[in-house]
Amino acid sequence: MNESGTITWQEFENVDLRAGTVVRVEDFPEARKPAYKVTVDFGPKWGTKRSSAQITVNYTKESLIGRQVIGVLNFPPKQIGPMMSEFLLVGFSSDDGSVVLAVPDRSVPNGAKLF
Repeated sequence: MNESGTITWQEFENVDLRAGTVVRVEDFPEARKPAYKVTVDFGPKWGTKRSSAQITVNYTKESLIGRQVIGVLNFPPKQIGPMMSEFLLVGFSSDDGSVVLAVPDRSVPNGAKLF
């Protein structure tokens, strides 16, 4: 990033943002803040990946199953308590501090790249 805060197109392309479908959601009682363990299918090339997500305020476990979401796949894995987070689920911070997921507005293939 340069002094003005802008990035190049190539820098943006380096962030691997992909669509996937939530296939499993579990409680994560060991997390410091309320969170779920979320498993997402990113298609045959990337497979299923797990992440911790602090999205319990706006989403129930049941409401997430089958929902398409967007994840950053090229961060290194990160240990979060007893689990290894393999991707970053993206969303927006609401006025109350809760997270609203960034999602495709129509169905796309799992693994589709955001550009």
